[in-house]
Parts: sequence; structure tokens; C-alpha cells
Amino acid sequence: MKQKDVIFIGIDIGTQGVRVLAINEHGELLASDQHQFSFLHQDLQQEQSPSHWWSCTISSLQKVANKLRKVITMKQVIAISVTSTSGTVIPVNKNYEPIGPALMYSDKRSYHEAEHCKEASRSLSLEDYTPFNTSYGLPKILWFIKKFPEKVGEINLWCHPTDYIIGKLTNNWGITDYTNALKTGYHLEKEKWPSYLFNTLMLPHSWFPEVVHSGKIVGYISDEVAELIGFSAKVKVTAGITDGCASQIASGALSPGDWNTTIGTTLVIKGVTIKKINDPLGRIYNHKHPKGFWMPGGASNTGADWVSRNYESKELGELTKQAEGLIPTSIQSYPLQQKGERFPFIAKQAVGFDSRNGGRAELFAARMEGVSYIERLSYEMIERFGTEIKSIFTAGGASKSDVWLTIRANVMQKPIYKMKHMEGAVGSAIIAASETYYEDIEQAGKQMLQLEKTVEPGRFKTEYEENYHNFVEMLKTRGYLT
Repeated sequence: MKQKDVIFIGIDIGTQGVRVLAINEHGELLASDQHQFSFLHQDLQQEQSPSHWWSCTISSLQKVANKLRKVITMKQVIAISVTSTSGTVIPVNKNYEPIGPALMYSDKRSYHEAEHCKEASRSLSLEDYTPFNTSYGLPKILWFIKKFPEKVGEINLWCHPTDYIIGKLTNNWGITDYTNALKTGYHLEKEKWPSYLFNTLMLPHSWFPEVVHSGKIVGYISDEVAELIGFSAKVKVTAGITDGCASQIASGALSPGDWNTTIGTTLVIKGVTIKKINDPLGRIYNHKHPKGFWMPGGASNTGADWVSRNYESKELGELTKQAEGLIPTSIQSYPLQQKGERFPFIAKQAVGFDSRNGGRAELFAARMEGVSYIERLSYEMIERFGTEIKSIFTAGGASKSDVWLTIRANVMQKPIYKMKHMEGAVGSAIIAASETYYEDIEQAGKQMLQLEKTVEPGRFKTEYEENYHNFVEMLKTRGYLT
């Protein structure tokens, strides 16, 4: 590392912990630290402490600063940004202290309020309609004021996790970004909070923050924070971004025609388009890109959860080795672990299946193939909206498997690109650099993302083409796909 390098800090407030890292303008990882934590999980209730987030963030920032101080001057740190979960909300008082715990995106107590929000959003105009569910922030706000009416008078502002950490860093409150505002009801096309929030749901205007694009400079770290962590008070702080969008950026999907597949617990596909995709079936939602493009995406109920449910971690290495010699298999497998599918098709009755029995390793290989077939089906559905798929990038746990990458490239019949650092905190650091050092997010990504490998389709293309169409026919036969 050179003394002239400039440094960017990415903070990720995740469900399981806080991750802080520092990268330079070339995308080289210089230092990192993380804190793990648990959260209250009781029946439908899932909460966390924002104050604990902050103490963990400060601790990790201090450790990262100590590591950096050994090799650079702290004046080289230029900017910070934050990513976190989408749909999580926090009520704060006039002193910007939490009135209660953060209501997590996964808290399902607001199901009645979600239906009320749906009706309210369609009451004035069809173009305002939002398919609210319990993962959204707005229903949680209604639930809180119904559950704790005695605390309503204390509420000064509702924050998302990124807003809260940015507020603590800068003492500049009441600002959020497009990606976080979406699930609190913000109208991305009109770029305003819709009137039904105030006229139908009767919520105060003052509770809702100003909305700006991710990467916009919103302030500088305060003198108090600068002294606490050892950074210069001239470090800029930019508007944050949700975790899914941060991971998309870290994967390399930054420009129109770029798409990313993340296979973790579920399969999530997100891309960049010039025009919004309007899906009448609601399979696709749209975030707004920092440059004004659209970031459509969808999430399947199928993913890699079958791996941890059906296999021991100690056997995965051997199973993967065996699977390499068994592909392509002749088993059509749809490894859905619950009832019902939401993307790329909607079928409430859908259940997983294997077309025939097989050995443990063969079924392991077939299930990797089945998720890959769902991935291709997803992209074919997206293309029917007139959207071009130029490049496919990858992220998530499944991208660590070379065998699975080989299967996917052959099923898709397209190359798949994998970056060296794919985590959300990297996406957040790129957001921090996008308008403080580079011209925009695309330029920042081109300079900071490091391609680790490209997996090309090869000798299995013909067999996988036939197997894919057999898989689609099985979905049709079962009534899942029309």
C-alpha cells in the first residue's frame, strides 16, 4: 500500500453482526473487523438493539483504524458509508435516541397492518399500490403505534438501520436513501412520500425522512466520533444502501444489462435496467439505482437451504468431489424446502421433488442442477419483459463451489463472473467512493472491483439444454408453471 492511496470504509449492519472494512481506490482489502450478536427471536417477534449496533460499530471502527494507522496516515481515509437490512425500522425521540428496539424485517407481528397498508396504497391511485407484507417497514410503524399508544407522543422520526448509524456518525438526522425508503412506502417514480400515508393512515409528515440517492454526501463524521475512533473530522459520510443492493454492487452488476445471482438460503436475482420492469404478477420489485436507472429483482423460495438441512458440513467436500464426476445427472430435482413458490413463478401449492431416487452424491449434484434450472427460468422470465441480459455476476455461498459454477454456466449457456470480494460491506465502501473520489458508481465499480474468475460454458451444454427443458415440462405437468 502506498502513502498516496485513498481509503474508503464500508459498514454492514447485518442480522448476525456488524462488519467494518477498509479498501483503497483499487479495491484492495486493507483491514477489517466484525462483531457477532444475537437478537430476540420469540414466535413472530424479532428485535435488535440499535444502541448495541452502535457500540459494536464503534469498536470495529477503532480496531480497523488501529490496523490502518500502522501503514497509512489517517488523512488518507476519505469517506464512509453503511449498508443494512431492508424493512427494519426504529422509532427515535427528539434527542435521536431509540424509543424501543429495532423492529427487524423478519418480525411478522404486523400482518394485519400489512393488509391495511395494501388497501391504503390502492385507495387513491392504482399507481400508488404497493404489495406490503410483514417484511416491509410501514406495517411495523402502524403496529408499533397501535401496540404502544403511550409512546406515540415521543416519536420524532422513524429511521432505517443505515440512517441510524449515519446519524450517529454525523449528528445529521432525517435523511435516508431510495433503497431503504422503498419498503416504508416511498414512491420511487414520483420521488415523494405518497399522500395516503398522511391522508388515509394519518401519520405525521415529520416522521418520514428526506430521501436522496445512495452515495450522496450527507455530512462529515462529528468531532466526537473522529476523536473516538481516531479518524480525521474531514471524513465524508454518504447516504447508505440496503444489503441486497450492496451485495449486487459488490458482485459487479452496476450498469444496464448487468445482472447478479446470489445463491444463499434463497436464490435472489437483481440487475440494472434503464426502464422499470412492471410485473403485473408482482414477482419482480424495483429499487432505484444511484444514477437513476432501475434495479429490478426477485427472490425465489428455492436456494441453498437444502444443503444445511440435508447434509452435514463435514461431508460437503467429499460430496462435491463425487458430484464433479456425476454431472450432468439424469435426475430432475426441484429442492424447494417449503410449500409455495414466489419467483420466477407463483405457485402456492408447489412442493419440492426428485424425479427418481439416487445415491447421496447424485442427489447432491441433481439439487445443484435444479437450482440452476430455476436460475435460467428466472432470466428467461425477465427477458420476456424486453430486458437484455448482457452479463451475469455471482455472489453468495454457492459461488464458492466450482462444480456448481460449472453447472450454472452450462445450464445458462453464458459465462458467469465472480469477484474477489463480494460481501455487502465492500458494496458499501464502493458507495462511499462513488461521489467522493470517483465520478459515479459505475466508475467506482470499474476501478475498485477485482475479477477473480470467469466460468465459461463447456462440454455439458447440449446435455443441460435437454435436461433443462425436461425440468420445465415437469413443472408444467405438476401445474406449477403455465
